Amino acid sequence: MTISNLKSHFFTELKGIHEESEIDSFFLILIDYLHQLKRIDLSLRPDFEVSAEDLVKWESVILELKKEKPIQYITGEAWFYGLRFEVNEHTLIPRPETEELVEWIIESRKSKVESQKSKVESQKLNEESQNWNILDIGTGSGCIPIALKHEIPTATVYTMDVSEKAIEIAQKNALDNEVQVNFIHRDILKSSNLQIKESSNLLFDVIVSNPPYVRNLEKVEIKNNVLEYEPHLALFVDDNDALLFYRKIAQLAQKSLSPDGYLFFEINQYLGKETIELLENLGFKNIQLRKDFMGNDRMIRCGL
Repeated sequence: MTISNLKSHFFTELKGIHEESEIDSFFLILIDYLHQLKRIDLSLRPDFEVSAEDLVKWESVILELKKEKPIQYITGEAWFYGLRFEVNEHTLIPRPETEELVEWIIESRKSKVESQKSKVESQKLNEESQNWNILDIGTGSGCIPIALKHEIPTATVYTMDVSEKAIEIAQKNALDNEVQVNFIHRDILKSSNLQIKESSNLLFDVIVSNPPYVRNLEKVEIKNNVLEYEPHLALFVDDNDALLFYRKIAQLAQKSLSPDGYLFFEINQYLGKETIELLENLGFKNIQLRKDFMGNDRMIRCGL
């Protein structure tokens, strides 16, 4: 079968289950994944022959997509901030809005460095301004800490997760992306502090978290490809205490955030006001709420 005929077959099989734009995106991902072909090759090589062995793979993928399994779990990979990440059922699939959170952290560091530059005669910054300590809570695939370390090589980056399986994947992703991240297996809800070692008194310049924040009542809004396949441990919280993780992390951050450091959260779009009030009541200041590219309240930055 030619690649052109395969494309027609692919669209016919998935029509009515997925939107056309989504099917097109799937097809482009799969021709790259299975044949190392790009969109331009569909025009330049329309008679490219797909072997019988590869057709079996395509039919298997089509069956998975009919069940609404995420394409990233089928290929085992996702892209985030220009980096490739291995993903599986133990990790959430990285989202574009989380890329915006990472970008805000990087922007904040650049602004702080520029501000410090203007206060010194020489352009050489002191060591403290360059070597940030960053703590990510709830690593998942490792997308946030790995992207931050990749973009801020001088930073020392730590990350925590309750799932040993997720940490295993994140460690592999750090190795594959050639960055050094310190991984800690810890249940944040059972933690009394954010210290890395018992004897340490480390202060963090950035504490960031994208914790579980989807309420059970919001499950009706969640697509099957998320609801049926992505880890619920990383997604959902009880309706009666939706800000459980935010409260706990903010309380621990009170003791471990540097005086001029930042606390960053990705948040539930419906709970922006409530999250701000929680942080205000805990004494956090300069609280900023940002919308994501879809216009939803999605992230918060604050300090002490």
